[in-house]
Amino acid sequence: MARLSRSTSKVTRVCAAPSKANRSLPAGKPRSQATAADVPFEPDLTAATKRVLELLSIPGVSGNEKQVADTVVKMLLAAGCPAGAIKIDSAHTRTPLPGNSGNVIVSLPGTFVGPRRLLMAHMDTVPVCLGAKPVLSGRTIRSADRSTGLGADDRAGVCVVLSTAIEILTRRLPHPPLTFFFAIQEEVGLWGARLVSAAQLGRPKLAFNFDGGNAEKITVGATGGYRIDIEVTGTPSHAGVAPERGVSAIAISSLAIASLVKDGWHGLIQKNGKRGTSNVGVFNSGSATNVVADRASLRAEARSHDPAFRNQIVKAIEKAFASAAKAVRSVDGKSGRVKFEGRLDYEAFQLDDDTPCVLAAEQSVRSIGLVPRKEVSNGGLDANWMSVHGIPTVTLGCGQRNIHTTDEQLDLEAFEAACRVALRLATGTDESKK
Repeated sequence: MARLSRSTSKVTRVCAAPSKANRSLPAGKPRSQATAADVPFEPDLTAATKRVLELLSIPGVSGNEKQVADTVVKMLLAAGCPAGAIKIDSAHTRTPLPGNSGNVIVSLPGTFVGPRRLLMAHMDTVPVCLGAKPVLSGRTIRSADRSTGLGADDRAGVCVVLSTAIEILTRRLPHPPLTFFFAIQEEVGLWGARLVSAAQLGRPKLAFNFDGGNAEKITVGATGGYRIDIEVTGTPSHAGVAPERGVSAIAISSLAIASLVKDGWHGLIQKNGKRGTSNVGVFNSGSATNVVADRASLRAEARSHDPAFRNQIVKAIEKAFASAAKAVRSVDGKSGRVKFEGRLDYEAFQLDDDTPCVLAAEQSVRSIGLVPRKEVSNGGLDANWMSVHGIPTVTLGCGQRNIHTTDEQLDLEAFEAACRVALRLATGTDESKK
């Protein structure tokens, strides 16, 4: 998951385990109905755990998702999914980072009439997870190699969505029209979700993204992010013989950053009732100590739930660097120059309380005995771009802990809860239509 704050609290239960009436039907036994089932179906959690262990062991950093995609397709076909229902798009041919697989999109017609629903997760992991060796210890999965992460972000989500599709296919469960979406390159810019279209996904009316945190956490909004590449140009000179003839790109950049910090435009930004963040996270310059550096490359970002305030932050960053470039001069009056290249990474969104996917998620969480907790994220999500495509999307957790670190873990209790929630959402037994 890209830049999302996660809860690490334990699952809060408010009722007992499901009764026999709610448990799984015998695997493979047909059940054809014209409408959604009255009683929620229960997934095979043992099979889901085995499946997630297999998926966690597959390497698949951003841009190298093909082995994951191939495994997803193989499992779907083995479950009886028609080959024609599975599409792999060409999104990876349009991403800044060269990739070896596109998004995997699975479209199923409904066994009863209803609005199309979409369940999704992203296939890629961050580099620290390369070489993960998942092992089950009690009710926790972690990597046996403690020098690597686990990759539960977001292989756990992939497994939740894949397991839901397999349950529906093998047991012939009644369901509304469905789309299962396995996205690429989420960790490096939400590119799979950014480059897909609503038409490719069947224009779903309700969408559910399975990513990080506890199963009862329902993320209904997220901040918007803007990225800025900054190129600072000065004048080189010998640092010992004639430093006064040089214009230091490092000095310009440092002066600009110091000004941002001093004026409250770096880090957490709170001004006139508005709130946002900014950060200069990459700074490259210089080749030797005896040369006044004439080049510097920096990368910065600005975030806010308020697009207008986010633009103010961007302008403050640009103004600080432009002013610093003019202020740093050589003995003969030369000054520096600054060039900016910016792009919107993702736009902010927030769903209303009565949005159908919000109501459906809340009801499904309640139905398994948990208390739903709505949150707004200060990080980017695939749901940001789904919203841009006109597809209202909530994000639910799958039990990931300490993501993007070598201490990453998957809490099985929360993972199993996510599997139960997902099957209810996919079969329309969340009662959102009532």
